[in-house]
Amino acid sequence: MPDMHSLSRRTLLAGATALPFAARGARADDSMPGGAHCSAAGTASVAPVPGPARKLTIAWNQNSTCTAAIPVAKEKGFFARYNLDVDYVNFAGSTDQLLEALATGKADGAPGMALRWLKPLQQGFDVKLVAGLHAGCMHLLAPKSGPAKLEDLRGKTVGVTDIGGPDKNFFSIRLKEAGIDPESDVQWRQYPADLLPVALQRGEVQAISGSDPFSYLHKRQFDLVEIDSNMNGSWAQIACCVIGLRGSLIRNDPAVAAAVTRAILEAGAWVACNPEEAGRIFKPFAARASAEDLAAMLRLQGHHHQTLGPSLHDEIVRYADALKQIGVFRPSLDSARYAGKVTQDLFAT
Repeated sequence: MPDMHSLSRRTLLAGATALPFAARGARADDSMPGGAHCSAAGTASVAPVPGPARKLTIAWNQNSTCTAAIPVAKEKGFFARYNLDVDYVNFAGSTDQLLEALATGKADGAPGMALRWLKPLQQGFDVKLVAGLHAGCMHLLAPKSGPAKLEDLRGKTVGVTDIGGPDKNFFSIRLKEAGIDPESDVQWRQYPADLLPVALQRGEVQAISGSDPFSYLHKRQFDLVEIDSNMNGSWAQIACCVIGLRGSLIRNDPAVAAAVTRAILEAGAWVACNPEEAGRIFKPFAARASAEDLAAMLRLQGHHHQTLGPSLHDEIVRYADALKQIGVFRPSLDSARYAGKVTQDLFAT
């Protein structure tokens, strides 16, 4: 994929603002107004890759605002700062296919939703999770006259786009936390994203779940209310989207792996503090949403929250423990050992 901008590398480098970094492995500081700050996680110094610009391929789902940091990293020169020449592949296949593409070197890295990747990673793909990119991008919606809280969903049907999808798993976790069995007390029905609000209007389902941009647009167009999201409670401090890299890149070119990770994290931190411009950058990939809509979505998400090293490991442990509670993982799974196998601390000293 060609550059989205015709600026020279020198111009891009000049336009990229230097960012300070929070403590390595620490979660982002949420004390600033709106929870926003402009620092990427990590303190380790990362130098530009020496020699000619290193070519890399990033696979991403360009239909999801979760991935806004990826086009921003190129448009604002964060990749160029580290002497990286990055092409994109818009990947719309299954998670297994994506992980296979990474493991076999067809792509070097990808952003993805933790709850979509964790089960397939049990198959032993040569892929490592190296950073938590941001929190908060899943929503559970209902009509104003419908269920108002998780407990109201007992005996109801929830519409989803994927029975094995991250939002179905996440809200199953939330239902379990509320004392509701997500399998016996709630029914789940799958629809294409565009038909979810239609199913709601017909009474086929009483709530729908999804992620942005669809959830944001559905909520506004059909006058829906939010029952729950992963920006509620302690889950707002857990990264929902992660960065994965092929294992061979980490082993053979650790400096390149660190550089591309740092570039994406810096771009993500920039998104947190510049949602309006980020919305404009992402607009070509979201035909149904305006730049203003996209900026509003980005403000609602936790782009100020990033994790590395021990903190990322601990978040994966929490996910694994929760997935055991809803039957996605076996109860016997050693969550800490599993997290140690699928994560990699690129900046350990």
